[in-house]
Amino acid sequence: MKISTRTFPCVSRTQPCKRRFILRRCLVFDFDGTIADTLGEGLIIYNELAEKNGYNLINPDQLDNLRELDTNGLLKHLGVPKRKLPFHLATAMRRLRSRIEKLSLIEGVQDVLPLLRERSEQMGILSSNIPENIENFLEVHGIRDEFSFVSSIGKLSGKARHLRSIARTFSLAPGEIIYVGDEIRDLRAARKAKVEVIAVTWGLNSRRSLSRENPTFLIDQPSELLDIV
Repeated sequence: MKISTRTFPCVSRTQPCKRRFILRRCLVFDFDGTIADTLGEGLIIYNELAEKNGYNLINPDQLDNLRELDTNGLLKHLGVPKRKLPFHLATAMRRLRSRIEKLSLIEGVQDVLPLLRERSEQMGILSSNIPENIENFLEVHGIRDEFSFVSSIGKLSGKARHLRSIARTFSLAPGEIIYVGDEIRDLRAARKAKVEVIAVTWGLNSRRSLSRENPTFLIDQPSELLDIV
């Protein structure tokens, strides 16, 4: 796992707080669909690869149905062999690199990040995207200093193991971490790692599909993070 860190003054757990919230020792965000609105560009890139490799194309009117599927279901529907996924993912990340400046922040995220950082000793990102894309996006939008670390796993699976690695890196118990993600696989990884998870409905998977995974919390707007953290 690649972890790039940046330090900032941490809030002490014993520091008096004016608000009634629980200070989280570590708040970890997914990137694509949770912080960055990558769906539009991701769809364009997928269709470029699908046309070249003979996979099923995605039309915008299919998105509501596709948002109900987990990763395996989506690959089956699209006709993408699972064994070729690492290669295609790497290609997609390289293509996304040249489009970073086209990507928008999820509306409302920038407003809550400073407050969330104050309520966490560590706040970082754990993503399947590559470090260069994440770092460039954060710099473009002026929010790199809000995060104390960026962790990239470079593939779609393995987030549970990397959540445990983050716990070891910062000497945390699993219960001292909370993960924020928009996909079914994020929720399953958090459950496997025994960490709490906030499922957000503004990303890839639908509210209904996320709810079926019984996340610790389920929210529809970034401002709702302030009611939890």
